[in-house]
Amino acid sequence: MTRTDMEHDQDKLKEFKENHKTQYLVSVYDAELKKLEEARELAASDPEMAELAQEEIQQLEKQLQNQFDEMDRIIESAKEEETKPYGVMLEVRAGAGGDEAALFAEELANMYIAYAQGKKWQTAASHKSTAPMGGYKEAAFEILSPNVYDAFRFETGVHRVQRVPVTEKQGRIHTSTASVAVLPMRKKPAVHIDPGDIDMEFSRSGGAGGQNVNKVETAVRLVHRPTGVDVRCEANRSQQKNREQAMTILIAKLEAAHEEEEARKHSQVRSKQIGTGDRSEKIRTYNFPQNRITDHRIKESWHTIEATLGGDLQPIIDAMHAAEDALE
Repeated sequence: MTRTDMEHDQDKLKEFKENHKTQYLVSVYDAELKKLEEARELAASDPEMAELAQEEIQQLEKQLQNQFDEMDRIIESAKEEETKPYGVMLEVRAGAGGDEAALFAEELANMYIAYAQGKKWQTAASHKSTAPMGGYKEAAFEILSPNVYDAFRFETGVHRVQRVPVTEKQGRIHTSTASVAVLPMRKKPAVHIDPGDIDMEFSRSGGAGGQNVNKVETAVRLVHRPTGVDVRCEANRSQQKNREQAMTILIAKLEAAHEEEEARKHSQVRSKQIGTGDRSEKIRTYNFPQNRITDHRIKESWHTIEATLGGDLQPIIDAMHAAEDALE
């Protein structure tokens, strides 16, 4: 194409002019481009000045290329920032094991929240459904940080606990499960949702919150009819805020389901993968009698149950990343 690649890609220049991060640089680029055209006209019209003009032309072309590359880098960085998770929605759900599973689900949730708070990440509960004997039947938490998804992305799956429940009179070890889902939240979603496909319901929030909880229907439930995915949010006293947060959770769930399906399709050709990434995969066992945590994907164990459930997840997180790096 040349002629400085038709003075660089016109479509990209238009994009640079429309983006507030590069508008000023485009004005500088345009001024330099005008100087380049003047130098070219001088070289073509005055043979005596051609050699001097040619030096200026080369210098201006180099400057323009550098300016164009810088604007391109800024735009690409902004696009990457839009798709990079700015936080996650962490869901825990009791599985097999009745009351013990609910208690374990709450312990897992507290473990992740303690780790996040140790990192000074912002955390907030979006929804909690408690079991009669305590613990969570299901719960969702919003954790905000650009680093949280990278830390927690290997936590999705089924976690299993082996221990003697407090209600067990004969000292038998029971096995219970709880599932964890780590749903990345992005500024620019990768999936399109038709508002007409969403059913919305309102109800009174449960739990603490004063008289407002008992009088105003602030809790919001959204159902995406095409997939059957539903979410609930009751964290805020404002119905509008709960609607917005519920929509964020719904988008994150649908994106995660889409990514899970794509990973399943291409699992045979993926060379860099720890486990399946499927939320039904049994990934880890917490054996209390032996004080042992075992991750079944990387075949590694830690004898630190109390510290880990207290929020000291870093050794496990580091081991997961090291195992991923070893696959490269």
